[in-house]
Amino acid sequence: MQTIDRYNFRNKKAIIRVDFNVPLDKQTFAVTDDTRIRGALPTINKILADGGAVILMSHLGRPKGVEEKYSLKHVIGRLSELTGKTVLFADDCAGESAKTKAASLKSGEILLLENLRFYAEEEGKPRLPDTATDEEKKAAKAELKSKQKEFAKLLSGYADVYVNDAFGTAHRAHASTALIADCFSAENKMFGYLINSELAAMDKVLNSNEKPFTAIMGGAKVSDKILIIENLLNRVQNLIIGGGMTYTFMKAQGGQIGKSLCENDKLDLALEILKKAKEKGVKVYLPTDAVNADTFDANASIKVSKADETPDGWMGLDIGEDTIKTFGEVIAGSKTVLWNGPMGVFEFEKFSKGTSAIAQAVANATANGAFSLIGGGDSVAAINKNKLADKVSYVSTGGGAMLEYMEGKELPGIKAIRG
Repeated sequence: MQTIDRYNFRNKKAIIRVDFNVPLDKQTFAVTDDTRIRGALPTINKILADGGAVILMSHLGRPKGVEEKYSLKHVIGRLSELTGKTVLFADDCAGESAKTKAASLKSGEILLLENLRFYAEEEGKPRLPDTATDEEKKAAKAELKSKQKEFAKLLSGYADVYVNDAFGTAHRAHASTALIADCFSAENKMFGYLINSELAAMDKVLNSNEKPFTAIMGGAKVSDKILIIENLLNRVQNLIIGGGMTYTFMKAQGGQIGKSLCENDKLDLALEILKKAKEKGVKVYLPTDAVNADTFDANASIKVSKADETPDGWMGLDIGEDTIKTFGEVIAGSKTVLWNGPMGVFEFEKFSKGTSAIAQAVANATANGAFSLIGGGDSVAAINKNKLADKVSYVSTGGGAMLEYMEGKELPGIKAIRG
């Protein structure tokens, strides 16, 4: 497999799939968080330093056709500032503007293509009215499949080499992430630095972790995390469970959960997870106390109780002090930590203490020599909110992609290059 460090980009045009799906101000369309743009800089800079030219392609949002608010022209200003270059822009990723500008692009220059998802061919999903019949949907999908390959081939024609550096979309079999790779020889396609670092961090956690290995699983639903939990049960020594899915486990074991979030159709599944964990010698830690609210509101009244004795009419929205202490001790004794999902509704200040405490505990463990991987939008947001991103080993940029990789699934964007 080709690597970016071994490749000399001198006099080459490289088309890079980046993830510039960044948040924009709703009024001015200014970039409000440039983390993803910064993540692509090492790859861009390597190619430019070698004497190559860079063509950047990305999606932004979920447009249903061409929509001004989803135009990638809004990121040009910030991208130019970060690269120190005047970034050229093609106002149609598959039109004459892109073809002409790519053909005349010189070494040291950067060209940004318009939003790939302005074309249905990128995702391969037909854009049909809700009234479309199953037969119409089937026919449209079949027709779009061949057009998707043509779209990928058109994009590949702009460059000599393909670099995938968008881990956040690696789990999608899109034209720019999977199909385009088939248009390049093995010597002329590779991962960028961002994907390489993502894969290295995840492979370290999955395959070469130091023990004890602790996985912290939070969030609302057991169903969202079942596959990753099952995969991790073969690897971890400790499994910490928090967030809304706590109460599915609590109710399954006969606990009182008030009006806390619960997946009643997953009670047997929760018991099965606990049974499997016991069989494999994995210690499962559930909250012992909780901070409850009378309504789902930032200004709700608070009542603390045992986690499995939630009063009627109340709902658990955060872990309590005893749980924070217990979870913190487990994390402190770990050599590898994976964290995915908050401990409560941390966007409400009254119910953010538990998640912030876990973020700090992971940072402390890292300072003491543990390897820590943070993934999932809410966990990453919690780390950033507490200004701890530089205090943990790795913060993943790919929520869904990371989950699927950790579940043991094969990601189309990774397979297209790894083979």
